[in-house]
Amino acid sequence: MDKPSVWSSNRFWRRSATWVTGVSAVLLILLTFDSMSQMTMGTEQDIKNKVDKRIPSPVVINYKIDYQLNRKRGHEVPIIGGMDANGNSKYEEKEKFFGRDDYSEKEARELIHLGKLTIQAKNCMDCHTLLGNGAYYAPDLTKAWLDPNWETLAPAYGGKEYAIAAFLQNPPAMAMHERKMPNLGITKEEAKAVVAYLKFMSAIDTNGFPRNFGKIKGAVDAWK
Repeated sequence: MDKPSVWSSNRFWRRSATWVTGVSAVLLILLTFDSMSQMTMGTEQDIKNKVDKRIPSPVVINYKIDYQLNRKRGHEVPIIGGMDANGNSKYEEKEKFFGRDDYSEKEARELIHLGKLTIQAKNCMDCHTLLGNGAYYAPDLTKAWLDPNWETLAPAYGGKEYAIAAFLQNPPAMAMHERKMPNLGITKEEAKAVVAYLKFMSAIDTNGFPRNFGKIKGAVDAWK
């Protein structure tokens, strides 16, 4: 009598299923811990020690933030506080943000939190997108702080942050797109907080999302 094929053995398939399930569970656990470490917000000490974190400390608003093509990774990455010879953040060059470059971690966190709450309260994501979530009627806000349009308006308002804040308080007066943003009644304090949130968002390493953003010097489209 011929020996039954292993492929028709219920015992073989039960064992295989058990092993596959076990290995998959272990991998899922490892990937979960890795993802949690990647998504953990950095601290002020990390920035002082020049430790790269995908989500930096809120005090990143004290620093100059740029967006440059990293040829090794094949997409743009945030550059915080200047760029070294290897294309990495130096965490050295600061810039004034509403007249200051010395926000404490507590102050910066509270300001950014208010900005987040304002965006939620005004239902901004009904039209805009943040980190891939939201609508596509209006511009993506993930890297809005880096939009070169603000640089052109900065001199007239005393700085890019002031220009963005002025726009948020009265969008129809500064309309830059055919799809005009309505006046949402954003206060001066809320506008400042939203700008802080947008600057913080621009410092998050999103693996090049959104792709080919704007016409920023150093970005993918800029050197073609």
